[in-house]
Amino acid sequence: MTESYVVAIDQGTTSTRCIVFDRRGQLVSLAQQEHKQHYPKPGWVEHDAAEIWRNVERLGPEALKRAGIDAAQVAAVGIANQRETTVLWDRATGHPIGHAIVWQDIRTDGLVNRLMDAPGADEVQHRSALPLATYFSGPRVSWMFDHTPGLRERAERGEVLFGTMETWLIWNLTGGLHVTDVTNASRTMLLDVHTLDWSDDALKFFGIPRAMLPEVRPSIGVFGSAVSAFPGVRIGAALGDQQAALFGQTCFTPGEAKCTYGTGSFLLLNTGSELVRSTHGLLSTVAYQIAGEPAAYALEGSIAITGSLVQWFRDQLELIASAPEIETLARSVADNGGCYIVPAFSGLYAPYWRSEARGVIVGLTSYVTKGHLARAVLEATGWQTREVVDAMNADSGLDLTTLKVDGGMTADNLLMQFIADVLDVPVVRPLASETVSLGAAYAAGLAVGYWPDLEGLRQNWHRAAQWLPKMDPVIRSREHGNWQRAVRRTFDWAEPQ
Repeated sequence: MTESYVVAIDQGTTSTRCIVFDRRGQLVSLAQQEHKQHYPKPGWVEHDAAEIWRNVERLGPEALKRAGIDAAQVAAVGIANQRETTVLWDRATGHPIGHAIVWQDIRTDGLVNRLMDAPGADEVQHRSALPLATYFSGPRVSWMFDHTPGLRERAERGEVLFGTMETWLIWNLTGGLHVTDVTNASRTMLLDVHTLDWSDDALKFFGIPRAMLPEVRPSIGVFGSAVSAFPGVRIGAALGDQQAALFGQTCFTPGEAKCTYGTGSFLLLNTGSELVRSTHGLLSTVAYQIAGEPAAYALEGSIAITGSLVQWFRDQLELIASAPEIETLARSVADNGGCYIVPAFSGLYAPYWRSEARGVIVGLTSYVTKGHLARAVLEATGWQTREVVDAMNADSGLDLTTLKVDGGMTADNLLMQFIADVLDVPVVRPLASETVSLGAAYAAGLAVGYWPDLEGLRQNWHRAAQWLPKMDPVIRSREHGNWQRAVRRTFDWAEPQ
């Protein structure tokens, strides 16, 4: 009998990857390609959606070739994607209309501030379980209508389609299927998180015609079959990347949590079939939905800038030549030298939601070296994690006892130790570090019977590393206070455009 496999398309903020997994959840092959980041104005971040699709077309066959298999041996494809990034395209030609507006982009700041006081704002926030913020897709579509003559009218006629990245990829993979899943739809501000369908109130509030929206489906279930990249293969799942990581970490039980450290960092806590509304600056979101079953929900703490701060340190300041070098440089000093970096490049996300905040470096003296700056860069990720965990503990009524971690930054042992120190709980990394991709693969395989059930997936999870807290509580408290003072200095910097 010929062995079969599952493929994950991991469409991330900086690159796209296609990964082949076997039945044990082990990585068989990987093909990856970065895409260009466009920064046309301060605070604006864009991607070329056509470039991303071309990458998927090339990477899919390349991953299969590296695995020594063909499409006939692929049981299913699963998609994980950067979530709030917004794509509009022409229904007839399939060509994108302008660049995709990336989740980090804050051009809608002025619009969001105006909408705060508009009639119906409270109802939209209640139905979506999200705060009005530049982070989400709905305001971006309104902004594009306001700044592109004739676009709204074309959308009303059904000539223009909207989607997040999984919708764009499924459209191209299948030759025209216009669908999304509940996890990505729950990041638009347009979904009623209880009915799991588009909210008429939200569509009216943002001025978005239903004709341009994709059909909302469960995350785990066959969407259709591919005609490009993986001809004839079923698309079994689509999840936002952070929900995919929760699934890949097998956090299927309420109270289980994970944090993914990538371009940004995202801590999700499974709350089960109950939607828990945050009172401490977190997001309530759909975790996943298996076809035919109720949705599972999650509390999420979203941190905009973590891995991208290391990229900034490398590419803009040119103080290191590669990302891994930051750990070596940070270890050249014993502490941060009194220096703190708060990377509010796109405002502050959870738990503050201050879009007007901008990044600061505080505590500079002539004593500070690039080693101290490197340590401050890493510590910024640790302290931002601490703020989210504190909020999550307060919202859930539980104290986090262990944090499962994944993502590229978990290779940095100094950072992982610092996170354990500031949280005062063990930090655990699984053997499979590619949990976003693995979650997409698990979900797709589950949809087609490649894996029988959730318990079978749990048995694939194995611990690879653990960091235990060892920081003096007095130092922890003092440094936390310094960090909080630094954060307050980022407030009220940028004025709405």
